[in-house]
Amino acid sequence: MIDFPVSFTSKEITPWGGMAFLKQMLDKMQFSQVVSHCEHLPVSGSNRGYAPEVILESFFTSIWCGANRFMHTELTRLDPALARIFGWKNVPAQDVFKRYFSKFNQVTNLAVSQHFYSWIFDNFHFDHFTLDIDSSILTRYGNDVEGAKKGYNPKKKGRNSHHPLIAFVSDVNLVANMWLRSGDTSSANNFLSFLEDTLQKLQHKTVGLIRLDSGFFQSDILDHLEARNTDYIIAAKFTHPIQCLIADHKAWIRLDDGIEICEQYYQSDSWTKARRLVIVRQKIKERPQATGKMLSLFPEEEAHRNYRYSAYVTSLNLSAAEVWRLYRGRANAENYIKELKYDFGFDSFNLKGFYATEAALTFAMIAYNLMSLFRQFILQEKTQKRLSTLRYRTFAIGAYFEKIKDQIVLKIALVKKRRKWFTSLWNQSQNFDFPFSNA
Repeated sequence: MIDFPVSFTSKEITPWGGMAFLKQMLDKMQFSQVVSHCEHLPVSGSNRGYAPEVILESFFTSIWCGANRFMHTELTRLDPALARIFGWKNVPAQDVFKRYFSKFNQVTNLAVSQHFYSWIFDNFHFDHFTLDIDSSILTRYGNDVEGAKKGYNPKKKGRNSHHPLIAFVSDVNLVANMWLRSGDTSSANNFLSFLEDTLQKLQHKTVGLIRLDSGFFQSDILDHLEARNTDYIIAAKFTHPIQCLIADHKAWIRLDDGIEICEQYYQSDSWTKARRLVIVRQKIKERPQATGKMLSLFPEEEAHRNYRYSAYVTSLNLSAAEVWRLYRGRANAENYIKELKYDFGFDSFNLKGFYATEAALTFAMIAYNLMSLFRQFILQEKTQKRLSTLRYRTFAIGAYFEKIKDQIVLKIALVKKRRKWFTSLWNQSQNFDFPFSNA
């Protein structure tokens, strides 16, 4: 039984006082100026229309506060104190975002993504990247989503989907590029054009290594990377010739309990030359959680059925064990994609128009990159927490504005034990260096 009365206050109170950290960072980065200097961004022709920087900042903020659908952006629109933190006179509604992204086309998307990705990487004092490229499946519902078609969809078989390509710079946990594709495309479809567009965005950086999964195990991709003198590690498809090559090999080197490695030179019928192949096998009994594939050609043979195998074609001159260890770092790409889906609405911000959806997802990627920079340069923690954790540990702080001696003050509701933490983080965001320094 409730034994206390309920009353109301007219104070502008926000549950997102910690967003002041991100506002501080955006100001240090001069984000508004970066937006205004992007000539290809659509601009409203109405005097009552929203400026692009307000639309993009409020879209990012909605995502950071938990929105993963356009409908969810209404939560931040109804928060006047949050609007005051960011300096927005009016906050866009969900229909504003939808109309704005619907103004984008293929040319606009390419130019705008070039502008924002290049801005981040050109100001990042770090070089010689490892580039991971992967594809993902975004399930779509309904028949009115342009480009959503039936294709490979292991979790929702028979459902329409999009099949985007995403490039990650794993060294600094940033997205380097994203293209949306229709759901009936293969993993490697249009890959070479995507790669060149990604390298254009990283034109002032050196890509030291490219890692790809077996969906990109194609001769034209290998030839292209070698023509560029770009080192690579690509997981091999377990074709019949490769399985026979593995089955015939006898000299395995032990790396650890249940792990053995070897290398061979292999030339496919479609290749003009032999290439180095690093092969790893892991004993199932000793390593039951090991990844890899069985040799489907030899399911009953005792020598092979107790192992899971993986193989990698590479241009590197490093030891076989080091090649394998380097490729294992590519597993982070799958974790990044999961975070993009769960915390940044990657699989749920979609519109009827194909390029409108691509535009919305491109800015979801920029929101991810800005959050990654916040984690690296403001929080500076040993392990980078996911946004879902930061949202309630760092950003969900009650706050309200109060006028004190003719000055508007943001009053933060924190117990004394946490005030020192807040003050330290606030000072860190004020002293944030831009351009970004890896020191």
